[in-house]
Amino acid sequence: MKEKKAMNRIKIFDTTLRDGEQSPGCSMNLREKIDVALQLERLKVDVIEAGFAIASLGDFNSIREISSAVRDVTVASLSRAIPKDIQTAYEAVKIAKRPRIHTFIATSDIHMTYKLKMKPEDVLLRATDMVKYAKTLCEDIEFSAEDASRTRPEFLYRILESVIKAGATVVNIPDTVGYTTPDEFYRLIKGIKENVSNIHRAEISVHCHNDLGLAVANSLSAISAGASQIECTVNGIGERAGNAALEEIVMAIDTRKDFYHMTTNIDTKQIFHTSKLISKVTGNRVQNNKAIVGENAFAHESGIHQHGMLANSSTYEIMTPESVGITKNNLVLGKHSGRHALLERINTLGYQLSTEKLDDIFTEFKLLADKKKVIYDRDIEALIQEKAGKIENAYKLSHFVINSGNTITATANIMLLKNNENFEAVSHGHGPVDAAFKAIESIIGDRFELEDYTLQSVTEGEDALGEAMVKIKFGEGIWNGYGLSTDVIEASIEAYLNAINKGLHFGEDKEALKWA
Repeated sequence: MKEKKAMNRIKIFDTTLRDGEQSPGCSMNLREKIDVALQLERLKVDVIEAGFAIASLGDFNSIREISSAVRDVTVASLSRAIPKDIQTAYEAVKIAKRPRIHTFIATSDIHMTYKLKMKPEDVLLRATDMVKYAKTLCEDIEFSAEDASRTRPEFLYRILESVIKAGATVVNIPDTVGYTTPDEFYRLIKGIKENVSNIHRAEISVHCHNDLGLAVANSLSAISAGASQIECTVNGIGERAGNAALEEIVMAIDTRKDFYHMTTNIDTKQIFHTSKLISKVTGNRVQNNKAIVGENAFAHESGIHQHGMLANSSTYEIMTPESVGITKNNLVLGKHSGRHALLERINTLGYQLSTEKLDDIFTEFKLLADKKKVIYDRDIEALIQEKAGKIENAYKLSHFVINSGNTITATANIMLLKNNENFEAVSHGHGPVDAAFKAIESIIGDRFELEDYTLQSVTEGEDALGEAMVKIKFGEGIWNGYGLSTDVIEASIEAYLNAINKGLHFGEDKEALKWA
């Protein structure tokens, strides 16, 4: 009888809040970062890289708040191999139940020559000394050899051996510019395991970028070669073409246990919800054909496919929608549904709401039920996400009147409410949305540059909710806004107001402009 091979557990290091947030237009404010961190904890990632503490006061404070908010996950802060960086990183994470300092220095010839302007021996000495220093502050130290995939293997072996001797508990091998290939990366990780004498004293981590579309493939190749931690982001967001996508890596390991003989600690039923949250707070949607979390990931239009699905779903589905948190609940919700039925559905969807938040959602649910015959799961998720993005003591929409047509100039009459005081303006525009936005600007007295605007339906049907997302440039920051309504003009207005309120609220802290 063939002996069953033991499953190795792969740790998931999530850097959505650090590397992911560095992606243009993916910035988050403090409250959004905490919401994301708490959701990542529910997803059961092993490590949250919460930010780059030295980057700004805002980044430092957000890392510290996240360190306080989560309890069942390691919290890491990135730092250059510089004493001040390392000290600041430690101060930000020291209150975490499981703190980690993540320090890095470039090791490739091209980076050492042109960026660092340092000789290899000096880089080796700096890396070793800084890991020693970090170890005096914190037990858990991760060292990254930036641009490792383009580093001379012999030098990489030397520097890894030295930092492990100095106290590094994790050594990270980044494909910083997304240059390597799966076979090449496999050989690199294998070479490290065979040529670094003390590698058994540290975990091997990999951090792959997606410039050639190979980040997930390279990451999976690395774990086949012996890496035990993968650094990734939700939806694959990140600088340039992004990072390895958490959901793709996790589901590849989960679906192909027979091949990888590995497992993760991830609660896969939280994947879809986590993906939607990241899309909402960053304002970046995933494409419809995105693996695992795209709208079409479990859609079957071909007649042949549909026939096979009806006979046996495994003919064309290698995983179920339910396995990633997409529910198929037959309980119909509508205007006569009660609070208990709504709570049960919310819990099924994986949300945990306070009594106060549930009260707010139930009120919005009843208002929506008067406009729609049937409330879908995606409607409920949209209500929860829309409510979470509200700013207190902000401008609120009181009412609006739009006159528009193809033979008249669009006119918008907007009334906003703030601190129990009404403000009203009338403006013209190239269309109803443009006129409404200009009226809002007239009331607030500022000009906001519209960077992006998207509108789509949440579900099917004539009475579907319209979901609007906007990005505006205001002051030194880019602000995302989210709006929801069965009226697409109202959804657009709410999204614009949401972005403006964030800019006015968080923009008062000049340091926060660097991170919020």
